[in-house]
Amino acid sequence: MSEYILDSGIQFLPGVGPKRAEMLGKELGITTIKDLIYTFPFRYVDRSRFYAVSEITDCNAYVQMRGTVRNKTISGTGSKMRLVVLFSDGTGNIELVFFKGIKWTDQKINVGSEYIVFGKPSQFNDRINFVHPEIEPVSSAAAGTRMPMTGVYSSTEKLTSYGITNKVFVGMQQKALSMVSGRIAETLPDWFLRGKHLMPLSAALFNIHFPADLQSLEKARERLKYEELFYLQLSLVKQKYIKMREAQGILLPRIGDAFNYTYSHLPFPLTGAQKRVLKEIRADMTGGKQMNRLLQGDVGSGKTLVAILTALQAVDNGYQARIMAPTEVLANQHYNGVFKFIDPGKVKVALLTGNTKTKERREILAGLADGTVDIVFGTHALLEDRVQFANLAVAVIDEQHRFGVDQRSKLWSKSEIAPHILVMTATPIPRTLAMTLYGDLDVSVIDELPPGRKPIVTTHVGENQRKKVYDFMRREIDAGRQVFVVYPLIKESEKMDYENLEQGYLNITEEFKPPQYITAVVHGKQTPENKAFDMDLFARGKAHILVATSVIEVGVDVPNASVMVIESAERFGLSQLHQLRGRVGRGAEKSYCILMTSYKLSAESRERLDLMCRTNDGLELAEADLKMRGPGDFEGTRQSGMSIDLHIANLTKDSPMLEDARRTAQDILMDDPTLSSPRNALLAKNLKEIRNEIKDYSKIS
Repeated sequence: MSEYILDSGIQFLPGVGPKRAEMLGKELGITTIKDLIYTFPFRYVDRSRFYAVSEITDCNAYVQMRGTVRNKTISGTGSKMRLVVLFSDGTGNIELVFFKGIKWTDQKINVGSEYIVFGKPSQFNDRINFVHPEIEPVSSAAAGTRMPMTGVYSSTEKLTSYGITNKVFVGMQQKALSMVSGRIAETLPDWFLRGKHLMPLSAALFNIHFPADLQSLEKARERLKYEELFYLQLSLVKQKYIKMREAQGILLPRIGDAFNYTYSHLPFPLTGAQKRVLKEIRADMTGGKQMNRLLQGDVGSGKTLVAILTALQAVDNGYQARIMAPTEVLANQHYNGVFKFIDPGKVKVALLTGNTKTKERREILAGLADGTVDIVFGTHALLEDRVQFANLAVAVIDEQHRFGVDQRSKLWSKSEIAPHILVMTATPIPRTLAMTLYGDLDVSVIDELPPGRKPIVTTHVGENQRKKVYDFMRREIDAGRQVFVVYPLIKESEKMDYENLEQGYLNITEEFKPPQYITAVVHGKQTPENKAFDMDLFARGKAHILVATSVIEVGVDVPNASVMVIESAERFGLSQLHQLRGRVGRGAEKSYCILMTSYKLSAESRERLDLMCRTNDGLELAEADLKMRGPGDFEGTRQSGMSIDLHIANLTKDSPMLEDARRTAQDILMDDPTLSSPRNALLAKNLKEIRNEIKDYSKIS
């Protein structure tokens, strides 16, 4: 592309200027000509057809009419002033209503003249009308270069009130494309375009904004989507090839006493899926290359045990392992749980968090530096510069999506030779999203639960059934079980959420009075000591109810808890609801998840909650979450290190295209791993430009 013109500030486009440019930047992130051209319509209106007034209903989308102005009246004063234009085409009359720009609009509309009107019909007082439609004389419309299909662009209330209507936006796109006409350089080689039957880039960019017909629009979409997905996959696959070629791995061939002791003392047999994953990990760690593996497994599938057995393989070969968790609660739980499995006389284990006392911290740091500590569990505290290892061979990151890439990149510098990396998540990730977020990692899946696990019964209830819910909680507690009550914690309304939790805690303690019932509380504003005390109280069965924010979502293991009550469940995404539900159902007793909501629910919220009640399949829920909310909202993806802010492709709808793009990238790199062939020069050039916009995290998980 002609970078000079495309990178020009949007204020230099005729008709924009500094003030409009500032507004476009703030509202839509459009700061350059390229940003504008790559802002695509989200739908199109067919302007080749004229509708008769008699056939228009408020169910129509945008429509176009041709007719005559019969009369016009201005009524009201000040902010309540409005202009009403009576428009007719012989089949009926309809009102055009204007609340803004009344004087200017009144001057340009003449009674008795013929006009073309374009807008969205709405209903008011049982009558159909058009509010602020586009209106232009038939004579000027005929003289202009009218497009049969018109794009409709995303906008905001501020932009519209500032005069940047869809019509203005369309005009800006026309001017921008005119400016760059003949100067848009191709980004895919000729042989590639021919092989994939793709439209040239310049034609695709014009047709995506101003398609001549539906066929031209589909060809433009196909070209732009494919390029977007292809370069994304080319980047990821190239990173993977670089790792495979360059990153030498520490050889861990020995299976010794530490591993064998744990394996032979397990209180239950490993599932077939756990055994399969351990074989995949073992192959990585004895193959001479650095392992970079993503381990997916639903809640309660036994990922932590796989991580411990992986760490013990490092210990058996004279190396250290590090297991990092996103919260102190989870790090503590992993640390305390490991003693059920290992031989404490042979394996030295430590816990390092922000709450570790100074003297103990000094001893742990010294043990890591001289190699006497074999396995360390911890939180972000393990990323501090003063944490140095003598011989780190295995690094495990639990709930990987909760750590930003900048934090994770620090792990690489903890060892001269790259440690084997195992990243784990209990958040089921749809295949298409996994290919995009973790396309440079090998993927293992634990796809079966330990024997004896019972499906969790999930129900959705309204506020009017709260007494029934309390009665049910009481019956479960009286039968010896425990109950979670979880409140949302959304950053934008954090203060209100904490107030709701505090009020909820008061309501619970009023309903379940001590000393007969003990209620603990856990949230982010507590001191670490208080949080640990209350969590421990519940984990040891000393508290009957735990009132908490979604801080308990990850990893809390209380087998005796049989009920999960989720307040304001409509405010959670499907994947998060599934994670919370997974806190129960860990023991032998039948378990329940109760989704409580207000009466007023959007159709999407109701669909989400209905699906939760229908299935316990985490992957099915994750796929649905991706379809409903899009990849940008999928938990944690914003900090993945790989931009998935796609302009036009959709990871769910375009999955066949994504898989074809990945296969194509693999085929190209198999023959030319460095893209040094003249045939691939254009691919190398454009990939470099794309990678310059994204931090290079090719050396981290």
